[in-house]
Amino acid sequence: MRTIISTGGRPDEKSVQLAMEAGQALGYSIIERKKRSVARMQEDYNSAVMIAGKNRFDLYRSGMDEPFFFHPNSAAFRLKRLLNGETDPLIEAASLQAGDSFLDCTLGLASDSIIASYAVGKSGRVTGVEADKDVAFITDRGLRSFPTESALLAEVMARIEVIRADAVDFLRSQPDASWEVVYIDPMFHKPIQESSNFTTLRQVGVHDSLTEGWIEQALRVSKRRVVVKDRFDSPVFERFTMERMVRPNTKFHFAFIQK
Repeated sequence: MRTIISTGGRPDEKSVQLAMEAGQALGYSIIERKKRSVARMQEDYNSAVMIAGKNRFDLYRSGMDEPFFFHPNSAAFRLKRLLNGETDPLIEAASLQAGDSFLDCTLGLASDSIIASYAVGKSGRVTGVEADKDVAFITDRGLRSFPTESALLAEVMARIEVIRADAVDFLRSQPDASWEVVYIDPMFHKPIQESSNFTTLRQVGVHDSLTEGWIEQALRVSKRRVVVKDRFDSPVFERFTMERMVRPNTKFHFAFIQK
């Protein structure tokens, strides 16, 4: 299904400008709202609808009650815990250090990339690959423009590079041992009920399963570790002989393959 771009019901100059920028970046048609509901526009144009608001983009695809939009989600809370001296399971699983390079093959809302960006610091490098064109655009813009009072969060988000590509195709284009850590967070094979923040991402994201080819390319490209996050009962941990970091009373676990 194609996507069209429009504005809120009462657009201001800024939202009109954002709509024009999105249309140019994505190559989508910009359609005047004319007081129509999003559902009506979806029906009229047989399209998904991206709405340019004052501070964000909302994506509505068929069957969605709520839009997909960028928000740092749990990353903001995780960052606060790190600043309070606590640890983070991603940093532990990836053994991240200042100056490391971190390739996120499944960017989505970039929650884990935000934490990785903090961990590797200004001397490090974090790149997120996202297969869905609209998700990549919305997350990329959000990382650079999300309104926050935290200067640290804004700085950490802005350092993340976003690339729109299929993960395996991108890995194939990378030299051997070119990233310290390659990270994969495939869409959970069963939804986690508590993860309401990711409901809309599940509705719009690319649902690729972890394959032998994906792991093979990740291992070739990684210098130190391939890290995977999945449900606690996922079969991928045993299938690919990963060292799992068991976290009691949590619905998802991190695991890694050491080079």
